[in-house]
Amino acid sequence: MQDREKLKEQEEVAAGDAVNGEGQPPPDIEERLASAEARVAEMQDAYLRARADAENARRRAQEDVARASKFAIEEFAESLVPVKDNLERALDVDSSSVESLREGVDMTLKQMTSAFAKNRLIEINPPSGEKLDPARHHAISMVPADQEANTIVSVLQKGYMIADRLLRPALVTVSQPKPQPRPS
Repeated sequence: MQDREKLKEQEEVAAGDAVNGEGQPPPDIEERLASAEARVAEMQDAYLRARADAENARRRAQEDVARASKFAIEEFAESLVPVKDNLERALDVDSSSVESLREGVDMTLKQMTSAFAKNRLIEINPPSGEKLDPARHHAISMVPADQEANTIVSVLQKGYMIADRLLRPALVTVSQPKPQPRPS
């Protein structure tokens, strides 16, 4: 902006010199014009370089975001691969007893729970009597109960959070308000 004002001042001075003379341009007007044109070319070059730098910075930021997203899922997938391996091994066994199958499923569940904890996937399983939290629980129905109104009676499906973000709310039934006694 300042360069533009300087250029305008130079043009005005040059125009004033041309008018104040005897109709002949002053001898250094060609030099001033060449200097002004050189400055304009220099500023245009600086503008193009700054624009290219901004475009490169934007492209690098997009690549960084894409890379971060890709590697975040990679870590989670890596922790689930052993769980899949164990499930496949359990299916390959031809003659397994119910007890050994149950033991294998239990070990696989522990492995999956460990993978969830490692990746900050937290289970939401509220105990009976806890106050309904609409940010983490989704009430499916209201049932009569001896508990305070809007407290959890049972959990129909567990919920999950990743870090502080809700992935799926817990599906719960809540106690309904107790009917008021009729005045006699």
